[in-house]
Amino acid sequence: MAETDMKTTLQRYLDLAWDALLWKLEGVDEYDARRPLTPTGTNLLGLVKHVAVTEAGYFGEVFGRPSSLVPSSAEDDGADNWDMWASPEESVASVTAFAARVREDTRATLEALPLDAPGLVPWWTPARQNVTLNQILVHMIAEAHRHAGHADILRELVDGSAGLVKGNENLPSQDTAWWAQYREQLERVARDSR
Repeated sequence: MAETDMKTTLQRYLDLAWDALLWKLEGVDEYDARRPLTPTGTNLLGLVKHVAVTEAGYFGEVFGRPSSLVPSSAEDDGADNWDMWASPEESVASVTAFAARVREDTRATLEALPLDAPGLVPWWTPARQNVTLNQILVHMIAEAHRHAGHADILRELVDGSAGLVKGNENLPSQDTAWWAQYREQLERVARDSR
């Protein structure tokens, strides 16, 4: 496969993860976007912010193309997990706009550099710090899809919406009654397995 074909394929998989992540925010109000739904505080808007901040670092700083886009809100305070939640000054609109700008920067990096372009990940252990654009692109695809899966579960907890991406939900087309019966069947199997 030619490098341009490989780069296009990899970019498409990264875009698919972004499409899924951003779709999970569609139609959600500010409260539900920010609401912590796990004991560790995982929330829809925080996942989108985290993936954008992570992508900005990997396709910026790692390849000598640092981005001025990274929000400084909680990072300035040295707060743990600052990129996993949106501050009061950040909104769904501002975080998704930030993500769109990061995606543009990523595309510019992918257009400017070959897949074998060397990079350095300063936050990785010394033995693993030297990387290529190809390696980081695959790493970021895995990272983005991992968090898109988290977002899928969180969105289902918020309002029952589920699926892979808009227009390709990848779920059986059944009504609410069928899903309730299906869930009860799974609950019975789980109880019986004790």
